[in-house]
Amino acid sequence: MELGLSGKVAIITGASRGIGFETAKSLASEGADVTIVARREDRLVDAQRAIQEITGRKVHYVVGDVTAEEDAKKVVAETIDQFGRIDILINNAGGSSAHSFDAVDNAEWQRDLNIKVFGVVNFTREVLPYFKKQNSGAIVNLTAIAGKTPPANSLPTSTSRAAGLGLTKELSKELGEYNIRVNAVSIGLVRSEQIEKRWQDNAADQTWEEFSKSQSADTPLGRIGETVEAANAITFLVSDAASYISGVALNIDGGAASVM
Repeated sequence: MELGLSGKVAIITGASRGIGFETAKSLASEGADVTIVARREDRLVDAQRAIQEITGRKVHYVVGDVTAEEDAKKVVAETIDQFGRIDILINNAGGSSAHSFDAVDNAEWQRDLNIKVFGVVNFTREVLPYFKKQNSGAIVNLTAIAGKTPPANSLPTSTSRAAGLGLTKELSKELGEYNIRVNAVSIGLVRSEQIEKRWQDNAADQTWEEFSKSQSADTPLGRIGETVEAANAITFLVSDAASYISGVALNIDGGAASVM
């Protein structure tokens, strides 16, 4: 299947590790040039080197905080300076903050919303003039299964992720006339630094496969997902192979969610 990504230019936030890193590597492997964004320069340098060595594509990095409007402007300006265009935006930055309602103060609510909602707003606002001018563009917003079916003690993340789903759907309706596609991926249990720490802290005597299975009783596929599996889905959604797909939220959860 031809993905049509050769020569495209992508910005990926939260791209020094995990799903963001794997997505940047996947896009570069398909011939795209990428700008990776994160807050820690040491991790960005390592990620840049690794992706370039594996793919041979040009990788630009920008140290930036998605919650800062000026940083979003800087990332987009540097990407245009480096590559001359932008075709793809992947809003990946954000972690997991899951507590009971009584345990979350207003400051934590605001921090979570700033990253997972306003971070998306900041970067989307900056790329849209370029997307509209060229009458094309693809955006993928990373959300979570908890945004669709929030369990107890999942605040504030489940609420901010639900907002991300609403934003995705609205933008897909608003921007379709410019041939701009906007989709989301709803992440379930996928391997991360946080999960690996849990493994080492609580079950170091188990292999990864044993630990993965033990944590996946409610997952029909019976294991924790790998970051590359999420990256593959994101790569498809921003590719020409998904040219008639917009406004969807694709579950990447091994079948665990009770909703589609």
